[in-house]
Amino acid sequence: MAHLLRIDASARIEESHSRALGDYFETAWEAANPITRRFLSKTPKNEIVRRDLAARPISHIANSTIAGFYTPPDGFTPDLYAATAMSDELIAELQAADTLVITTPLYNFSVPSSLKAWIDQIMRIGHTFSFDGENFGGLLQVKDVVIICAYGASGYLDANTMKSANFLQPYLEFLFGFMGADSIRFISAEGMTGDAAHVEATLTQARADIDKLFAA
Repeated sequence: MAHLLRIDASARIEESHSRALGDYFETAWEAANPITRRFLSKTPKNEIVRRDLAARPISHIANSTIAGFYTPPDGFTPDLYAATAMSDELIAELQAADTLVITTPLYNFSVPSSLKAWIDQIMRIGHTFSFDGENFGGLLQVKDVVIICAYGASGYLDANTMKSANFLQPYLEFLFGFMGADSIRFISAEGMTGDAAHVEATLTQARADIDKLFAA
């Protein structure tokens, strides 16, 4: 049984290009992970967990959350359990997944605040990364990370004019590498505020790039 965790970060719901590409990825993932009957009485099914950060915003970490992150288990109080409950839930979702797909736009040259709130809850010492006093190590169990990025303007990729202003892709690539992901792949769509022909051509290419991820 395969397990996909999908995180959607766009504040836009109906007209989000990153979400639309996430739908395409999800369909391709389901086709690549067919369900097979193993027992006469049971039909195993692949699991898809979806977390919409716009529909269900993640609370930002607070002083008590940080205190809980750095308190040994034997020192936990009921208040600290409550303060870290959201982090526990999100990390459990993440660690249960075989594949993580994040769909996100570029907002003001970086990640949306909704995604940053999720990141701050799951970046936790002893859970998704370790530190032995000298070196950091990744504890992330999900190894396959796919990040679908939508850019309103063009020029953020490769050696183009706005590459130095793209803090979205480098940040997320470092972040998941730091936590131990073996495979971090990006699907990008630029110029999504352009004319309809450009947008459709860009989406067509992005869908083709997704298809390549599943090509055997």
